Amino acid sequence: MDVFVNGPFTSPSKGDLPLEQVLQEMLAYMREKPHGSYEVIVGCDSSSGEEPAFPAVIVVLRKGEGGRFFLKRVRYPAGRKFHNLHERILQEVLLSCQLALWLRENFAKIAEASPEKVPYTFQYIHADVGENGATKDMIKEVIGLIRGNGFEARIKPDSFVASSVADRFA
Repeated sequence: MDVFVNGPFTSPSKGDLPLEQVLQEMLAYMREKPHGSYEVIVGCDSSSGEEPAFPAVIVVLRKGEGGRFFLKRVRYPAGRKFHNLHERILQEVLLSCQLALWLRENFAKIAEASPEKVPYTFQYIHADVGENGATKDMIKEVIGLIRGNGFEARIKPDSFVASSVADRFA
């Protein structure tokens, strides 16, 4: 989890923020329209190559009205290599699960302590795998990993957090 706690997340609207501040900004966004319907989603992508960047993303979706996202580009120390697509995809999913587990626990504490209760769901992790392409043989493995961590998986074409938002920053 240190990979997320150390160093900032980036928000296009708020700039660089530590993870604890991200939680406050998520809640503030929800409080803007407290009767809205919100969904928190996590996803990750990676750049190609032996030493890829892994943009991990938290999205707060205000259903029917857009949303906000917070991004952390994870890079591993020189020498840590990912030699194939399978290794990279599994690392994306592991990072997503780590972030989602921490976020579910810690955001729930902040949301419950808030005097204004805002309805939200947090059940999905988006994975950058799909029925078409090189990742089709990994779908069961990825879904099992995500479900084993207590979340539901969304894959392409329904995994926009990983395959669209995070992909832009890979």
